[in-house]
Amino acid sequence: MALDKSTPRSTPLVQILAAAHFASRVHAGQTRKGAAAEPYINHLIEVAELVALSGEESDVNLIVACFLHDVVEDTPVTQDEIRELFNEDVASLVMEVTDDKTLPKQKRKALQIQSAPHKSVRAQTLKLADKIANLRAILLSPPPDWTSERKREYFDWANAVVSGFTEPNQYLLNEFQKTYARIVEIT
Repeated sequence: MALDKSTPRSTPLVQILAAAHFASRVHAGQTRKGAAAEPYINHLIEVAELVALSGEESDVNLIVACFLHDVVEDTPVTQDEIRELFNEDVASLVMEVTDDKTLPKQKRKALQIQSAPHKSVRAQTLKLADKIANLRAILLSPPPDWTSERKREYFDWANAVVSGFTEPNQYLLNEFQKTYARIVEIT
């Protein structure tokens, strides 16, 4: 079902499915960096599932933002489009976790560490789920050209970001710590 102005979005389930459908369309053809080149939508589903499992499932806008958290970074979709199709809360949450792709990669990574303590609780929850999914992806299907050292550097950087969170979701923090502990598998 395509999103348009006449699409009813009054129920939480319809809103979440609309976000999943929209994300699948705008990320169509994109794959993860790993050797298995999984469809990118799988990552978004995993992030949304982690947040739902964390006890935040009643926050519909947060789950919607999980599906949309990379659209501004990785597609031509804008904040205004997210606001128009969903709402201001979703658009603001997406932008709170969006990196400025005009900056060099190392600067973006440093900014994630610096800004972590200043993120809202909901943005911390989304980012934490995103980091868990990314670490799991490196464990299960790492990019073919990544050395053990590069994998370790990513794990350590993700840990530095998460360590800056002031109010992390406890369930997700435990999941992150369990996943991070698996670093021994990549060295």
